[in-house]
Amino acid sequence: MSNSDAGNPAPVVNFDKLVQRLDDAIAALDESRDFAKLGKLPRLFDIVRRVLLQPEGCLAIEQRAERLEKAGVFLGTDWADPSILLPSLTTFSLQSPQADTVIIEGLSELRLLAVARGEYLHESMSAEQAHHYLTQVLAINLNMLFGEAGEAEREQGKLALVSRAVVQHVATQIGYEHVIDQLIEEIWRILQQRPIQVSSVRQMITQIALCRIDPNVDLGGAGQGAERLISSLYGPTQACREDPGIPVYQERLQSMDAVALQSEATGFARSMHDTGLVSPYHATFVRHILESQDALLTEALGLSSTGRDCLLCYKDLVHELINEGVYPETAQGLYGLALMLERGILYQPPLAPALWRQARLSICPHARERIRLAYGYQPQPKAWLSQGVLNMLGQPLGVGQGNNPTCQSARALSMWAYNDPDYLLQMVAWAARDNEIIMHFERCPVSSSGSQGGVASEVTLDLDPVSLVVVPHLDRIYAEMGRLCTDRQGDPHQWVNPEFHGWSAGRGFRINVDVATGHLEDLDTFLRHFYASYHPYYNGNQPLIHPQPAGVAVTDSAARFIGWHAITILRVTLDPEEVMRVYFFNPNNDSGQNWGDDVVVSTSRKGERFGEASLPFEQFASRLYIFHFDPLERGEPADVGEEELERVISRVHRSWGRDRLPAEALQAEPPQEK
Repeated sequence: MSNSDAGNPAPVVNFDKLVQRLDDAIAALDESRDFAKLGKLPRLFDIVRRVLLQPEGCLAIEQRAERLEKAGVFLGTDWADPSILLPSLTTFSLQSPQADTVIIEGLSELRLLAVARGEYLHESMSAEQAHHYLTQVLAINLNMLFGEAGEAEREQGKLALVSRAVVQHVATQIGYEHVIDQLIEEIWRILQQRPIQVSSVRQMITQIALCRIDPNVDLGGAGQGAERLISSLYGPTQACREDPGIPVYQERLQSMDAVALQSEATGFARSMHDTGLVSPYHATFVRHILESQDALLTEALGLSSTGRDCLLCYKDLVHELINEGVYPETAQGLYGLALMLERGILYQPPLAPALWRQARLSICPHARERIRLAYGYQPQPKAWLSQGVLNMLGQPLGVGQGNNPTCQSARALSMWAYNDPDYLLQMVAWAARDNEIIMHFERCPVSSSGSQGGVASEVTLDLDPVSLVVVPHLDRIYAEMGRLCTDRQGDPHQWVNPEFHGWSAGRGFRINVDVATGHLEDLDTFLRHFYASYHPYYNGNQPLIHPQPAGVAVTDSAARFIGWHAITILRVTLDPEEVMRVYFFNPNNDSGQNWGDDVVVSTSRKGERFGEASLPFEQFASRLYIFHFDPLERGEPADVGEEELERVISRVHRSWGRDRLPAEALQAEPPQEK
C-alpha cells in the first residue's frame, strides 16, 4: 500500500461488513503458500488500517491475533519472534510515516495483548512476559496516552490515529488507571537489581515526569511514588530541585559557601545510593569540586571508610578517571566509581597501572564508530568507554547481554570484573585499541579477527560501552572455540568454558542431557554430584571460592522449555528464613522470572546482593543441566535423601524434561494402523 493512502480518512462503512472482509483477507493469506503471502499483505494491511480506525477496531484485531499470526502476517519480519522485541523501538515504529510499519507494529501489540490476557497461548512468550513488555511499551509511549500530538504525529496525519488507538486500547485492557503505578513498581523492581545499562529506565522516568507536569493530564491518585525517581534524575538536591538546567546550576555552584556545598554533596550521594541512578547535576557538581574542593569528593560519592581510604591512596588516578570519563552525559559512571572504590580492588597491584592506561587509551576507528552509533558524538568515545569501565568494575553483576544471544560473553565479562579485573581491563585495551582479541584454546591461539563469525549474526547497540566494544570479539572467539570441538564426543562446553572463562572455572564437567538425542541421561547421578560439589551439607561445608559457569534450561510460567541459558553460580548459603539457596548471576537483563511449577526467581528480600538472582537449592537443581567443578575436590556422590532427590527429579519431568524422557522410560505406543 502506498504511504499516501495512510493519510486518507477511513470511509464510513458498515463495521460488520468490514470485519467480514478482514476475515476473508486472513483466510486468503492463510491458504496461500509462503512465497505468495507477500502479495496478499497489501490488501490485508489496508483492511486492518480501516478496521483500527473504527471504535471497536482494536478489539476486533485482538480477537483475531492468533489467526493473523498463524496465517503468516509476521513471516519474515522483525516481528516474527516476539521474545526478541525491544519496547524502546516501538516509538519509532508507531510514529513512522510508513503505513505498513505502523500497521505491523499495531498488530504485534494487539497480539501480545491477547497473550497477556490469556486469550492466546503463545509458544515463545508467556502471559507474564507479554504483560511486562506491554507495560514498558506504555511507559515509553505515555505521550500517546496523555500528551498532545507532536511533530512526528503531525507528519503521520491520520495514520497517527491508528497508533494512538492501539496504545490506548492496550492501556484500557491492562488497566488504564494502574498504568503509572505499575510502571513505577516495575522501575523500582529493575533498579533493585542495579543494572549497568539504565537508559530504558531513565526514559520511563522522563515520560512519567512529563505527564506529571502536563496541566492537561489528570493522573488522579496514580504516580504518588514517582517523586523519588524523578528527583533522582532531575533534582536530587536543594540547589537543583526545580531542574534549572546545567548552565544555571553551574552559576549557583560558583556562589555556594562550604556549608551549601557540603549539603549538595550529601544529597547527591544519598540519592545515588538509594536508586542506583546518577543525575547529570551530580557529574557537574563533582567536576566543580575537583578544582578546589576535592575534600568533598568522599561525601559526594557516599564512601565508607574502605572507599575513603582507597580514594586517598589513589587520589591522582581517581581525579584522572573523573576528568576523562565523568560528564553530565556519562554521570552514571560516578556510581560505578563509588562501588569500585568500596570494593578496594585498586589495592591489587595490576589495577592502578591498568586504569592509567585506560584513561589514556587511544581508541581505534571501529570501536569509536560503534560507540558513536550507540551514544552519540558528545562527549568523546573515550569518555563513554571510561564510564563503562568504571560501571563494570563497580557493578560486575550488572552486566547485561541486551537483545543478543551472547549470554556466554556477558557472563565472561561479569566473571572477570568480579574475579579478575585486571584481565578484563586487558580485554578492553585489546578490543578498543587494537580491534582484535587473541585468546588460547588448549595452547593454540584463537583470534577474533580470524574467526568465521560468532553466535550472533550481528551484535546490537543496546549494550553498555564495554560490552559494545568487547562482546563482538568475544562472541567470535567463543564460536571459534566451539568449532574446534566439532569432532569430539559430548557437549563442547566441557572444553570451551574453562578455556574461555579462565583458570578459575572448574575442569570437572557434568551434563544431564545426551547431546546426540536430547534425552535426559543419568539424572540421579548428575544431581548427586551437584549436591556433593555445591551443597554445604554435602561438601564438607566448603563455600564456593570462585564463581562457576553453569547452564540452565529456562522455562516459561507454564513450565514449558524455552532454551538453554548461561549463568554463573556465585554462592550457596542459607537465606534469612533458613532455606538453602543458590545465588547466581543471570546476564539476561532482568533476573526476576517465573519459570513455572512454582519456580519463581527472586532478586530481592531473600538475602540477595545487588545483581544476584536466587532460588531454593532444590528448585535451582531442577532447572540445571550443566555445571563445572574441581575434580580434585568433588569427592563421592552425595548421599542425598531419596525423598528430596525425587522432588527434584519430579520437577524436571514436569517442566523442561517432559519431552526428553529416554525411550526406556516411556510406555510403548500401540502400532499405527496402515
